[in-house]
Amino acid sequence: MLLVFLSLHLFLYPSSNGYNSYFDKDEGSIGGLKNPPKVKKGLYYLSLVFFLVAIILAALINIYFAGMVVIYGLVSMAYSHPAIRLKKMPYVSWIVAGFFQGCFTFCMAYAGLSDFGFEVLLMPHVFIPGLLTSVMLWGSYPLTQVYQHEEDAKRGDQTLSLKLGIKGTFLFSSIWFLFTGLAFAWFFLDRNQDWAFYGFLAALLPVVLYFYTWFWFVKKDENKYANYSWAMWMNRISAIALNIFFFWYFLENTQILQVI
Repeated sequence: MLLVFLSLHLFLYPSSNGYNSYFDKDEGSIGGLKNPPKVKKGLYYLSLVFFLVAIILAALINIYFAGMVVIYGLVSMAYSHPAIRLKKMPYVSWIVAGFFQGCFTFCMAYAGLSDFGFEVLLMPHVFIPGLLTSVMLWGSYPLTQVYQHEEDAKRGDQTLSLKLGIKGTFLFSSIWFLFTGLAFAWFFLDRNQDWAFYGFLAALLPVVLYFYTWFWFVKKDENKYANYSWAMWMNRISAIALNIFFFWYFLENTQILQVI
């Protein structure tokens, strides 16, 4: 567990963010940074060092987990590298980012924690909940792009949000959030976990309320309210609410609470 945490959270994800930031050279707000500093060449080299450390740590578990870390890292690099730059392909980048940050990451973490290999991608009890994480990300991902339209257009990037427009992005996410709720409802109820279904709905409630409040303001003045601050609060609320739910779900599902 410690090796997986160190490899993914302390090295792979920072490597991915740093690498993409170097090639994006954002001047406006980005996720987590309202006023990002100008990037330097050192960021590029440090991101590669972090990527190497992530692979080495992953290899201490097994070579297959390390291979998954390599695949994730290379796909992430393709997102912003000028030779490929998936950000110029709105639908391809949306599908790829949602799948690899969701389903693939879920399976990768499972493989590392269980000392498995690529066979986890063929295990229904791993792949299906992994796919549900992608469904959730496919709904929320375009919302993280609504405040970057000007900068993306200036670079010649075609993100999905830019293609849909601001109000179109909110409508698109609304549909996907509904589909996400139905998909998770099927997952929990199919397993006779009614308690988890109601818990999931409770966790989604603050997220949905915030989302539609934000949408209401955006419809009044999209230039004023489709901004960094609103988007980051959407991230914070959804992260807190859903992490609390999934931590509780883990404790209940593993019967740890009964032992305590």
